[in-house]
Amino acid sequence: MNMTVDLNADMGESFGPWNMGDDASLLDIVTSANIACGFHAGDPDVMARTMSRARDNGVGIGAHPGFLDLQGFGRRKMHVPHDTLRNMIRYQLGAAKGMATAVGTQVRHLKLHGAMSNMACVDHAMARACYEAALDVDPDIIIMVLAATAMEEVVRDLRCNWCGEIFADRAYNDDATLVDRSLPGAVIHDPEAAGPRILEMVREGAIITESGKRIPTAIDTICLHGDTAEAVELAKSVRSSLESGGVTVQKFQGRKS
Repeated sequence: MNMTVDLNADMGESFGPWNMGDDASLLDIVTSANIACGFHAGDPDVMARTMSRARDNGVGIGAHPGFLDLQGFGRRKMHVPHDTLRNMIRYQLGAAKGMATAVGTQVRHLKLHGAMSNMACVDHAMARACYEAALDVDPDIIIMVLAATAMEEVVRDLRCNWCGEIFADRAYNDDATLVDRSLPGAVIHDPEAAGPRILEMVREGAIITESGKRIPTAIDTICLHGDTAEAVELAKSVRSSLESGGVTVQKFQGRKS
């Protein structure tokens, strides 16, 4: 059986003269890019530059909205009314779509960032508020969800375009959520470990947790965080392991089931 999978990375997270990650190198490796929309990171110049590079490399573009929290990089939990949350998503997706049009490309997908994502993966009502807001702006957008979480249940119920994501550089709990970054081993830094680990998950069609538990799930795309120091080496290792293992790396198409 011919297996295919997408590789995505979070990027466009620099701000003015402060540089975050090596986006140019990552765009030579990944097939989809989640580009910050200015709330947790990024600015208009960074967004335009990153989208233009993605366009030139044939990389699929996604909006990466988060909480309005530049200082905390969107990784601090914020409790806001769902109406406000909806408007946060609409505002950020609208900015991404406008900039993409201006540089001659388009936004294919949406992926929540940081604390917003971590909260929505266990909170059905919050996930629904975010995703319905995105669909208000673009009914055809592909929603990227953390596989096997509340997010996936919500998009299946909404019957919208979606794709399931797993992480190459993060450890998993037995409920398919990510191990908290404050805990030892939560972030995987070793490229030699990351590649074979992800190939095993893709072949098995399952998330493999820290305890060794297998959680069968849809694996359409694999994420590498662009802000980790080893991001480029991790990306190279994952892509090399997948391709040498017979897995084709290409942009996801989205699913409705």
